[in-house]
Amino acid sequence: MAAKDPGFQPVFSITPAIARGLMRIEAVKHAIEALPITPRVLANLRETARLYSTHYSTMIEGNLLTQEQVAQIIAEDQHFPGPERDQQEVRGYYAALDEVERLAGSKAGLTEKNVQSLHALVMGNGKSRAKPTPYRDEQNVIRDSRTSRIVYMPPEAKAVPELMAQMVEWINAKDELPVPLKAAIAHYQYATIHPYYDGNGRTARLLTTLILHLGGYGLKGLYALEEHYARDLKAYYEALTVGPSHNYHLGRAEADLTGWIAYFIEGMATSFEKVHAQAKKESQTGAADRSQLLRTLDAKQRKALTLFGQSREVTAKEIAELFGFQQRPAAALCQRWVTEGFLIIADPSKKARRYRLNDELEERVAGRR
Repeated sequence: MAAKDPGFQPVFSITPAIARGLMRIEAVKHAIEALPITPRVLANLRETARLYSTHYSTMIEGNLLTQEQVAQIIAEDQHFPGPERDQQEVRGYYAALDEVERLAGSKAGLTEKNVQSLHALVMGNGKSRAKPTPYRDEQNVIRDSRTSRIVYMPPEAKAVPELMAQMVEWINAKDELPVPLKAAIAHYQYATIHPYYDGNGRTARLLTTLILHLGGYGLKGLYALEEHYARDLKAYYEALTVGPSHNYHLGRAEADLTGWIAYFIEGMATSFEKVHAQAKKESQTGAADRSQLLRTLDAKQRKALTLFGQSREVTAKEIAELFGFQQRPAAALCQRWVTEGFLIIADPSKKARRYRLNDELEERVAGRR
């Protein structure tokens, strides 16, 4: 009888540097969980982190949009001169981050379909959920853009389904491996399998974030690991390049991942510490944590909370000014929010119509106004 395939078995060691990094991460995680952060501050910090993630993850792939342009595309659906693909990448990645939050909130665990759905959003324009993307059906290679030299040859297409199934099974296994280590290894393994012709890097980074959220390291959604990678792309790619060969089947699959894990854990610890310093500075003493509540809101609703942090009622004009809209589309947005139950009409008069939050949100925000 043939021996059963043991599946994915990563090779690595936990060095003193990795152990210290894990302790730094745990210390910051508990410190941030204890911080009293108001809805207004939390909404601002989380939205900033999401925009940073979107900007830096797409920048790694060559996207030329600035951070300011990314923010305007997301908040105002603006169009800029230049490649349409850059703008679609931004919308797609931001939509995929929304899906990461939804999946993390569902607590349903990770499936291959989840990963395929994230890839579909990455490759779409962010307007709606796309059907899960099937894996590539042919060989692909990664070449040096200047010399055309092959720098990496992923596994054959016929091997991809089994490798992806093994990876997801390994991620979901109940074991004592610290979640940050599991996220680091999953990032590497996904990028190494390279299951698609395009979008693999962005999806690998989203998968990392999803694993951290599912494992209790969501950190209220305040961090952007992508910034650490983008700040030194050479170090990022060198850390991912391990093993004796550029070919998956000639040593890359069995490579020692210790160096990559050390790089990842250091970046995660640094990112967490940066978030803690910022959140501590901006948090208000005695404020209650509202992170779970905010998970139910979309990006525009979270941003709108900043207005209600200052006043109980707002007008469509104030919403228009917040997002840079004309007043008519702002009024339509407010009406949609009323239909969805996010807002309640406080004053129905046509000339001076005012809106307030629904009762649950109003109760939570009123005490911190």
